[in-house]
Amino acid sequence: MGAEREARACAAFYGTLGIAAPVLSCLRCLRQFAGSTAKRCKEKHLEEALLLTRVLSEGLQALGEAEARPLLRCILAFQMEATSSSSSFQKLEQMVTQLAVGKEALLAQEVGTLLASLALQGEVLSPGDLQSVCMFLEESSLGRQHWRQNLALLLQRLASTLHWVLQSQPVPGSTWGYLGIKACLQLFQALPKDVAPLVWSAVGKSETLQSLLGLLLEVAWGKAPNKDTRLLAGTALSMLVNTAPQPQRGASATLTLFQLPSQGTGELKFGELAVEVPPVLEPDGIEKLVLTRGLLTCCKTDILSCQLEGFPHKACLLLDMVFPAVCALTKEQKDCHYYCFQACALWLQRLRESLPAIWHLTGTRILAQDTHLLQQVTQLLWDNAETPVEGVSEFIHSSFRLLLEIYHLECQHFQDQERPLYQQMLQRVVSMPWQIKARYVPLCAIIPYMGSQQVLDAYPDLPQHLLNCLSTNHLCPAAAEVYKVLVRQQLSEWQEGQQGTEAALAERWAQCWLPLLSQALRSPLPILQSNAANHLLTWTLRQLPATQGPLAIQFGGRDTASLRAWVSLLKAQKSVAGALPLRDEALERLSCCLGAREEGIRLAALGLLCCSPSTNQPLSSTEMQLLQEFLPLNLNCDSSSFRQLLQAAVRKALVRLRDSSLAQLRGKVPRGTEPGQGAGQLNQAVAFVEWLLQLSIASLSPGSNYQRKKTALLLLAAVLETCTDTWSPNRKKGQPPRTMATLLSYAKQRGCWDFFSQPNLLALLSCLQDSTNEIRDLASELLVRYFPATFPEPIALALFQLAQDTLGSPRVQEAEAGAVLMKTILQKSDSGTMKSLALEAEAALTLPSRGLCFAQHLLRLLQAQYTVARQDLLRAAATAPMHGAIAALRRCLLQVPEVAVSMQAAELAQSWQELLTRLVTTVRDVTSFLLGALQSQQGPGANEQAAAPSFADMGNAIGSLIMLGKDQGQEEEEGDSVLLSEEHSLILTCCWVSVKEIGLLLGGLAELLLAPALPADLGPLLPLPTLQMATRVFQEILLRCRHWGAVEGCSMGFTKFCAALLNHPDAELQAIPRAVLEQGLEALSGPRSSSITRRAAGFPMLFLCIVSGEAPAQARPLLTRCIQTLLALATTALPQDWDQTLDLPQVCALHVLQTLVRGTGLGGAVLCHATPMMALALRGLGSPCWAMRNAAIQLFSALTSRLLGQPRSHGEGCPAEGVSLPAFLGQHPKLGAVLLDELRVATTPMPGGLRLHPALHAILTLLAQLHPGADSSSSSSAPFLGPLLGLAESPIYAVRAMAAKALVPVVPPPRRRGLLLQLAWQLPAAPGRIRSHNAVHGHLLQMRALLASATGTRGLSAEALRPVALQLEARGWLLTPAQRCPLVRAAFLQVLALLPASFSPGFAQHICDSISTELGSLLPGGKPGCAEPQVGLAVLHQTMAHFMCSEAAQLADSERIAAVCSLVQQPNPDVQLAILSWVVAREGGTCKELEKALRLTLLESLRSVLRERRDKEFLRLYLEALLHLYRDPSSWSQEASHRLQGSWAACLEMLLHMVEAERPGPDLLFQALCAASLLLAHWFGDEDGRLVERWCAALEDCCRPASCEVLRLAAARSLQTAGAAVVRRSLRAAWPSLVPVALRLINMAIHLLQDEEREVRHEASGFASLLQQNPREPLRDGCTFVQDNVGLQSLLQLLLGEFGEHPETFNSLLQHLPILDLRSIVEELEANKAASLYKEDEPNVFAEPAVLAQQLLPVLMQLLEKVPAGSPLQASALHWLEATGPGVLQELRYCKRCWSQGRASVEPPGQVSWCPHPQASFSLRDPTMLTAPSPSLSSGTGAHWGMKVLGCAKLHTAVAILLVRARLVVRVLQVLGEGATAVPGLDCGTQELEQELELVQGLLVQHGLAPVSSQGNAPGELGPPSGTA
Repeated sequence: MGAEREARACAAFYGTLGIAAPVLSCLRCLRQFAGSTAKRCKEKHLEEALLLTRVLSEGLQALGEAEARPLLRCILAFQMEATSSSSSFQKLEQMVTQLAVGKEALLAQEVGTLLASLALQGEVLSPGDLQSVCMFLEESSLGRQHWRQNLALLLQRLASTLHWVLQSQPVPGSTWGYLGIKACLQLFQALPKDVAPLVWSAVGKSETLQSLLGLLLEVAWGKAPNKDTRLLAGTALSMLVNTAPQPQRGASATLTLFQLPSQGTGELKFGELAVEVPPVLEPDGIEKLVLTRGLLTCCKTDILSCQLEGFPHKACLLLDMVFPAVCALTKEQKDCHYYCFQACALWLQRLRESLPAIWHLTGTRILAQDTHLLQQVTQLLWDNAETPVEGVSEFIHSSFRLLLEIYHLECQHFQDQERPLYQQMLQRVVSMPWQIKARYVPLCAIIPYMGSQQVLDAYPDLPQHLLNCLSTNHLCPAAAEVYKVLVRQQLSEWQEGQQGTEAALAERWAQCWLPLLSQALRSPLPILQSNAANHLLTWTLRQLPATQGPLAIQFGGRDTASLRAWVSLLKAQKSVAGALPLRDEALERLSCCLGAREEGIRLAALGLLCCSPSTNQPLSSTEMQLLQEFLPLNLNCDSSSFRQLLQAAVRKALVRLRDSSLAQLRGKVPRGTEPGQGAGQLNQAVAFVEWLLQLSIASLSPGSNYQRKKTALLLLAAVLETCTDTWSPNRKKGQPPRTMATLLSYAKQRGCWDFFSQPNLLALLSCLQDSTNEIRDLASELLVRYFPATFPEPIALALFQLAQDTLGSPRVQEAEAGAVLMKTILQKSDSGTMKSLALEAEAALTLPSRGLCFAQHLLRLLQAQYTVARQDLLRAAATAPMHGAIAALRRCLLQVPEVAVSMQAAELAQSWQELLTRLVTTVRDVTSFLLGALQSQQGPGANEQAAAPSFADMGNAIGSLIMLGKDQGQEEEEGDSVLLSEEHSLILTCCWVSVKEIGLLLGGLAELLLAPALPADLGPLLPLPTLQMATRVFQEILLRCRHWGAVEGCSMGFTKFCAALLNHPDAELQAIPRAVLEQGLEALSGPRSSSITRRAAGFPMLFLCIVSGEAPAQARPLLTRCIQTLLALATTALPQDWDQTLDLPQVCALHVLQTLVRGTGLGGAVLCHATPMMALALRGLGSPCWAMRNAAIQLFSALTSRLLGQPRSHGEGCPAEGVSLPAFLGQHPKLGAVLLDELRVATTPMPGGLRLHPALHAILTLLAQLHPGADSSSSSSAPFLGPLLGLAESPIYAVRAMAAKALVPVVPPPRRRGLLLQLAWQLPAAPGRIRSHNAVHGHLLQMRALLASATGTRGLSAEALRPVALQLEARGWLLTPAQRCPLVRAAFLQVLALLPASFSPGFAQHICDSISTELGSLLPGGKPGCAEPQVGLAVLHQTMAHFMCSEAAQLADSERIAAVCSLVQQPNPDVQLAILSWVVAREGGTCKELEKALRLTLLESLRSVLRERRDKEFLRLYLEALLHLYRDPSSWSQEASHRLQGSWAACLEMLLHMVEAERPGPDLLFQALCAASLLLAHWFGDEDGRLVERWCAALEDCCRPASCEVLRLAAARSLQTAGAAVVRRSLRAAWPSLVPVALRLINMAIHLLQDEEREVRHEASGFASLLQQNPREPLRDGCTFVQDNVGLQSLLQLLLGEFGEHPETFNSLLQHLPILDLRSIVEELEANKAASLYKEDEPNVFAEPAVLAQQLLPVLMQLLEKVPAGSPLQASALHWLEATGPGVLQELRYCKRCWSQGRASVEPPGQVSWCPHPQASFSLRDPTMLTAPSPSLSSGTGAHWGMKVLGCAKLHTAVAILLVRARLVVRVLQVLGEGATAVPGLDCGTQELEQELELVQGLLVQHGLAPVSSQGNAPGELGPPSGTA
């Protein structure tokens, strides 16, 4: 610590001088800089020191050199220790330069002295010294001056250092060699003139530099194992070449280097230096890459382009030496793809720079059209355009652009007008499938050279392809770039052509691009809409603002799509313009969007409110009001992404509020501030943040559902992050402004922003007991990060006791909650808290550590639990399972930064080492005991089995443990239940979860304590024996455990464990994983008597964990060794007498290989071995052993997923993206040869006839997942064509079908037409010419596959397919009965269906006649087309029916439509089902005339279908088709009513009877209920009241929470279909009898709007949306469906406004206020019974009774206000008061007794006083009042009970509903007045009851059981805090 020593000396020296104060402040900042670990903190302290030096500079100038020297020396010392950070070094350089103004000589002297000390310390420079050399060479002018004067000494030290490093070979991962090479590179770069004479002058040549050159060559040739070091050596050699005085000499030396690999040993002449050529021990080809990349990176242009001597033609390095090397590298070095293609891009870049010189040298074009060089470059780029290696695609992209730029420059220079390269490249792009990402970058590069219109003419499908790409995330950026380049080019061309106005330009833009953008922005696909808005819309408005006009006109509708697009447009406008005033219609539409059902619309509208180009632009009052309305209604959204985006948007709004408020406090007027409203906006901002804070806290009640609590925590995190002054060192952004304290003071003066108040703390403490990890962890993070450093002592005591209790819970969630509590207590405690908890270590510690104390306590707890478990495992599993204590240890040791710091303290090292050793020993014993218990073995000494026990063995062992744990006299009857008993589950849970936690704990400890960054002088906290013990624990778990969750958790830990060992410098530690791997491989190949892979899932994971631990940047020797051994084992021949009951080593090897391939930690490292593994898998598919075949198909599946990659997200209906077959074969050429060989073998005729090829189907499946590539004469996919065409004759149907799919990627799109013609010609022209029906069928399948892939975008035109159609017309007999095989006829018709526009009218009629004849024969009385049944006849009929439907929809021909309708009515089930399924599958685009005819036909036949009811599936499909056709309510017509006349009542009767009595199953019941609702919605009168009531009762039965989801969805959809119509009719004067039914329907909707299934809630919100308009007016078209909570509010307002006077309204709303027994809940809590493993699930976990009750309260209050005297509603209120009032009063008094201060505690009969005494009441306001009311209660009992109550959801819900009911009672008493005085049981008046209520609520608020009541807002009041929605 030289800097610290200099700082102390400096402080002492300046202590008495006049500049002492600023010097000491500067030193303090420098010390803080040196002591900080976070980069942000370092930068902050260094910035402060730099500011102070500017003040010091003037004072220091007045002093002499002696007075300035200490300060300069001190800063230089800090600079020497900051050489690892360039930015810090530069700032310190600025400081020292500023302070040395006028004293430059003194500074140079001090720098020289400092650097001279490096060279004097020894011959070998340390890594730190090398870093200092590099940094002073690079950043310090004085440093360069010093090294220039001492160049010889520096060269000698560098040579000695490099020689020592190469000889000693430091540990893997060491940077010693790299820094030595870097120092050489910096030296050659910084001092070229000084180095040059030492190399190129015979007089001045340096022997030291000659030695250094030899060492650099050794590194480049592979003496250093690190690839990065070798590459840097190449750059250093190139930099040395740059010192040549003449370019020819540098080129000559470079040529010599290039000839080295082929020269062999000998002498190398480099300038005047001569060195021995280093021998290449294992040539790997990387030496070529090292030299090539080094030259291209930094070699001078004149050296690369000068003429080489000794060549017959005018040659230069760049063209004749470097380019051939680059080509060879891209083909050979597959494991260095990144660097090879970086060299390729660099070569093109250097070629562009060297063009003038090369033109001067050669005198001709370099890239002329017929040159071999151009062909090589283009072929190289196209062959590798689709490479999946990360980073390579960027080099390929830049290479395309550079190539075209060079080509363009050459054409210009040589005045060549013919430029065919552009057209060739464009044609190749167009011929590639749109899914290939690599096609879009060349397209972007071509556009500026060809022009936009020429590109669009040649590529007419480009807009549609861009649309497809926008719906696919990984293609979206490429498509957006194409759009931008095209539009930019168009604008440039239009502006050049004519000086048009911006409006004219926008009009031309709209003609070309408005359809594309409109379709994308209106799309229902969120990904497409979002990508279009983010990538295209905003950019378009910036480039051409006038486009806003046509876009706004396009999105002016009221439908959902228009609203979605409109909001996106407004948001883009705001981001471009900066502000967007919202008035009138825009404001009304925005409010509509904020309440819309679609999350995307709501989020877009929210983003519009919150975003702003400037962060200090204040929110307008309108924006704040809209946010206040929006946020409470969106807290319980069940979409995780919605919650995250909501938080992000609100954070933006809070930043705007904060920054604008700070600006106003500084006296600035932020942009957007309304005139004269500055102070008011500041108060509004403060009030809004306070409102949001209260909303968040109120929503954290345990009675809220998970969604509300998670959203509230996220909002609270945004508030605390934005509006507090808490500094977060690890964050780069989001730090509080420096003046934040001013705003906090302003807010607190107004009684706001008390972020750390008692209610807020209690709310977060209640979240720590939540049952979900997300809530607990987020609440803990907020407490630790923002709240005061320590908890009050009573809080800590109560939390600690609660944590102790919950750690002993058998429920995993509760035990995990206890672990989180323990971690939080540890982080929020100090030494005083430790004393109160009595957790001091037994050994007296000079500096006690909180983490050590906690760890010792938890370890003792674990050991005590282990002791109990050894005595009685059943009792331990129920009352003291060990997984809670282990989880707490894991969290406290691994997740608390202070503990990690404590472990590095020297004075605590021995204590930590002892504790960790005892911990590992304990968990080893626990593991052995638990795994042994499941094998009927006990204790760590039990003999370990080779494999895990079977299910039966475990069952017997657990049964024995259960019997031991019970009384011997207690006998239980054993039933035949297949369900596990609770005792059984208790033991299993205890064992598996404990084992999982042990694995995670040990892995995390190794990762933490074996990190290279730890100080080496402390000694290992985990000694070698301890690590070996932990290794055996992992082995035991993975080899003997059967539970996948435990194996997975343990595997995560073991992977970290192995990674820490393998990357540790100690060779002994590195050897541990290697030894385990060898043991595993040996065990795998040996004989065994029990299954390992199937019965112990952990065995393959053992290998995966070890090899995943290897460093990704290094070679993977363990992976290579493992895979090679497994491949050798798997290829061993099976023994002659193998036993199916035993695991074969070959099978185990395949399973392990599959696990390695699927392992995410290995990434693409396993792809190097893909070819042998694929060959093995294909060979294994033909094994006679079933287990071998099963393992092989799993390995094949894993390899396929790894090779092709996981499918990325794309829009529904868009073809999946992927890699093309040529690209796939280019990436894996050897694999392609394997696949091709297998295909050829499968298609080779065998003399013995048919022979099965098990691998064939797998190969075809793989090929079918690829895409076709571009057309090329040398395409690598061409050899596959012949074998695939030959498979058309396969006798196996599945092979023919899959071969047809595999043919598609083999045929490039330009060649499809020719192949289709060839296949059509091969079809038999007459019945007698059929050689093989299989061949005919196979050819038809292949044609269908090719045509299907060619249709749609970029398909073949009808004219292009005309020759194919003519060939098919000549073979039309294949559709007639003359062709006896129905499957062939069906396949032929499917081919014809893909060519509808290419046939002649006569043949089209022939097709229809043939189909009519065939299907007509099925009608009663029709002439049968075939006497005997045929295989595939049903398929033919269904195909024909589909064809008829498609033709009718396409042509809209009345005859064809009538034919389809007649087919629906015929009795043939195949045809009917085909037509109905076709109707259901058509989501849109069907002919309106056909839909209308089918609607009427189905309605007309409905009665007969319901009466016959021949088949449930047919009836379900029939009703589904009917409902699908009437999915649009406006599609019902008068004609439909006419068709139903006379049968409506009968149909509805039958449907209701089916629903009520038959119960045919949920799916059919769903359709029946929805169909009944459809009929009811359009036809009922006065006489049908009974049917309406029956329908309503059926809905009520279906919407019960216990009903299945399908039935609840049916009820919700039925409400939307018919419920709104019933409610509307009930409001008319003529329909008063429907009012009770309407109230029941609204009541059902309120229930369904709280359903746990989102789809059910959405359907119910549709019902509310239809009623949101004036229900007394006819329903308008274009209803916008509202969000669930908005719908609920609108229904409540409807009840209040339209049904308020009806007596049943009050009672129907009261049904939603459940009566919960508060006393029983409290008594259950007090009883403190042992928790069972499982608790009963709530029927609806989404519902929030407390929240709903608070929403209902104001509605009920308003109902009561409207009650006239003597009305029936008043009688209902009085009746409710009599039934409920006394109970409410009793419960209020009960609460008062329980939680009041100064009253006696409640004592249940026969029990000790259970409730806290007044002085034991849990209160933060008086934490001293925690004494027990009697000796039977400890001082912490009351607080502990209060903490337990704090987290009880039932109690919070009961209290909240009680308060609502109490307020309602008060209101009823006020309304009824004297009429309520005689209510028995109510012995108090209204005023007394209200006072009692206020008192109780105050007590509950104090204890965290009720939200703080609103007493008004801060200045600038926005409205009451609304936490109730």
